[in-house]
Amino acid sequence: MERADTLSSTAAADPQAAINQQGHYAGAVTRLAAFVIDQAIIGLVYSLTWALVTFTWNLVTSGRVEVEIPPLVLGASYALWWWLYFAYPWAVSGKSFGMAVMGIMVVRADGSELRGRDAAVRALTLPLGFLTLGLGFIGIVVGKQRRALHDRIAGTCVIYFWDAQAARLRFLAKQAPAESTPVAHE
Repeated sequence: MERADTLSSTAAADPQAAINQQGHYAGAVTRLAAFVIDQAIIGLVYSLTWALVTFTWNLVTSGRVEVEIPPLVLGASYALWWWLYFAYPWAVSGKSFGMAVMGIMVVRADGSELRGRDAAVRALTLPLGFLTLGLGFIGIVVGKQRRALHDRIAGTCVIYFWDAQAARLRFLAKQAPAESTPVAHE
C-alpha cells in the first residue's frame, strides 16, 4: 500500500515506477490529493460565479434593489454544481481535473470504461462517505480493491492511469548517450 500511495512522488523521479503502477488500484493519499484539488476548483468557481451574478445584479439595478438569496437556494445550487463537476467529466473521460493531475481515473469494477449512468450514480453517492462520518471511505485504506462506499454502490473503482508510453519515451531519452554524432545529409 505504501508503494501505491507514494506513486505521484516517485513517478516524476522514476518513470519505470509510473509505468509499473498503471492499472493498479489508486491509493488513499493520491485519491485525497485529487479530491482536495477538485474541491478547491469547485469552491473557487462557485464563489466567482455568485460574485459575478451579484455584481451584474447591482450593475443592472444600480444597487437600488437588494435581493437576499435564501440559504436553501445557495445550498441547492452548490450541490447541483458539485454533482455536475464530478458526473460530467467522469462520464466523458473517467477523470475529473484533480484526478487527471494525480494520474488516476474511475473505471467500472470489471475494468471497462465508465458509462454515464455509473458516473451519475457515483457522483450522487459520493457524499455518503461524509454522511457516515468517514466510515464510507474505510475501504480505500483497508480494502484489496480500495473501493469506498460510493464505489461499491456505483460498481466502480479508481486506478492509476497516465500516458505510460510518453513516460517511457522521456525515460529513454534521458538514457541516450550524451555525445551523439550528427548525421551528414548529402
